[in-house]
Amino acid sequence: MLTWLKPPVIRTGLISQDVAASPVPPVYPIETFFRNPARGYFRLSDDGSMLGFMEPVVIDNQPERMNIFVQPLDGCRPVGEACRITSEVQRDISAYFWKGGHTVIYEKDFNGDENFHVLAVDINSGAVVDLTPFDGVRAGIEDDLEDDPEHMLISHNGRHAEVFDVYRTNIKTGESVLVAENPGNVIGWQTDHSGRVRLAVASDGLDTTLLYRGSDHGDFRPLIQTDFRTTVLPQFFDFDDNAFFALSNRGRDRLALVRIDPAQPDKEELIYEHPQVDLDGVGYSKLRKVLTMAVYQTDRPGHHFFDVLSQERHARLQAHLPGYEIAYQSSTQDETKFIVAAYSDRTPGSRYIYDAHHDAIHKLADINPDLPEEHMAIVRPIEYQSRDGLTIHGYLTLPLGREPRLLPCVINPHGGPWARDSWGFNPEAQFLANRGYAVLQMNFRGSTGYGRQFWERSFGQWGLEMQNDITDGVEWLIDQGIADPARIAIYGGSYGGYATLAGITYTPELYAAAIDYVGVSNLLTFLNTIPPYWKPMLEKMYQMVGHPEKDRQRLEATSPALNAHHIQTPLLIAQGAHDPRVNKDESDQMVAALRARGIDVDYIVKDNEGHGFHNDENKFEFYHRMASFLDTHLGRTGNPAQTTRRNK
Repeated sequence: MLTWLKPPVIRTGLISQDVAASPVPPVYPIETFFRNPARGYFRLSDDGSMLGFMEPVVIDNQPERMNIFVQPLDGCRPVGEACRITSEVQRDISAYFWKGGHTVIYEKDFNGDENFHVLAVDINSGAVVDLTPFDGVRAGIEDDLEDDPEHMLISHNGRHAEVFDVYRTNIKTGESVLVAENPGNVIGWQTDHSGRVRLAVASDGLDTTLLYRGSDHGDFRPLIQTDFRTTVLPQFFDFDDNAFFALSNRGRDRLALVRIDPAQPDKEELIYEHPQVDLDGVGYSKLRKVLTMAVYQTDRPGHHFFDVLSQERHARLQAHLPGYEIAYQSSTQDETKFIVAAYSDRTPGSRYIYDAHHDAIHKLADINPDLPEEHMAIVRPIEYQSRDGLTIHGYLTLPLGREPRLLPCVINPHGGPWARDSWGFNPEAQFLANRGYAVLQMNFRGSTGYGRQFWERSFGQWGLEMQNDITDGVEWLIDQGIADPARIAIYGGSYGGYATLAGITYTPELYAAAIDYVGVSNLLTFLNTIPPYWKPMLEKMYQMVGHPEKDRQRLEATSPALNAHHIQTPLLIAQGAHDPRVNKDESDQMVAALRARGIDVDYIVKDNEGHGFHNDENKFEFYHRMASFLDTHLGRTGNPAQTTRRNK
């Protein structure tokens, strides 16, 4: 097992030795941080004869978009001409994979609405088949059926907008056959190694039932019942296709890997549990029929290996790529060749083909060679205590070449909110640090990975204790002497956008500037405008956020748009017009409430975006506006000795 030494809690004096001593790096163009890679997203065909990748291309004089190319391989080396096989002009292709050696599968949506279609491309003929050609329907892959060259299992909500059925779909003709009809309460499906739908997760919004059947023709029967606070999440079947592995926190605080026999579903066989954090996932070898590794995150990524071969392979790769984290992104069916990502907190890194048989690597590309690693900032794990005694973990990114004292700072709470910030290369944090700002990211209560109790502490606490955790981080940064109290901004997206608005509504004296990116502003309207496929989980949302009738007074009190009279901080808002998660009305309300008071607010709306900006031209505009906005309201020079704590 690889473990990471826990770094000490940050002290300003310790930071000064390595940060201030570094030379001030050049200020790099915004486009350099946020543009798509010149070549990336590498994937191997099943037989290892072909390589797929994506490049930004101009088609019909439209803006550059990421499209898929394929190229033959001679061993681990690309040979011959690369051939472009897609022609998308509206949006970048975000994900794809190989189906066999001659077909590529990819997904696309329209203007950011997240109603994804699944498409198949024959790399020889160039023929493209939309496998889910339905308007207003969201589709996804349930099982790629790698042993079946002509079919996949695809789920979509075409029959009913709120639920997803599973179809066996021919990748050449698009013909689909229903194989699992949703009775109305199933929120997830699981197949066995033969591609048969054998498990289903049903929910009434609060209680969850794991359903099981012995074949793909029998009836499902209840196997395990829990409330929504308890997780039993199937990962994959054991190699006999009878028992299955799951991530479970039944009877424990943290998600652990367990094996469950359907004949004795209440007796979990514990396979592996980390002593501090939840497990994020687990891998296996279909070829060798063994578990390979579990992955988790403490302050940095970690692995627990189950078999010697996987551990030795990882060690050999680490020897080839010392000093970098390693992630596997693709492999051949015979598990002899792998696409490997090597990265760190200071670089998105490089991509390689690794030949495990010969223990050799071939470099495919640097993801962003125009950002020298030595000019990027170090991302430091930190921790501090909340006012009610919780340990809050996070990350601090400090600008190079500047004494970490009385710096302008950007507080950056994450979205979700049931997600977490992690160690690694973050282009936003690096862009801000490159311009002289310190960046603080915190995993406030409710952030995932720290166990059930920490997650449950967020229930009903939007704008309250969750917000206090953020405020306590600001106070910690000031007490450390790192932050100039007069030059602190807050910026976040989605829930982080809500936290931004809540910050300037309920603690306006803390912040000199604020940037809300696709953020919630009114908890009452937010709960009424969720996508239809979230409605089966609405009761759970009521428990975790609040009920619009029973908790109306609290929800009104913690909705920034309904309390905008408290806001005095300069504000920039960015919103995608087709956002299905945070309706555009959330941003419109906030802007209208402020403008009704005669307060001007910078407002960016993009008609070809959804929950966040993905097209390069829109990203560039947003970050240019951000840089100008922060420079205007925080500045990066000034005399720290002459600044005072605002209104304190």
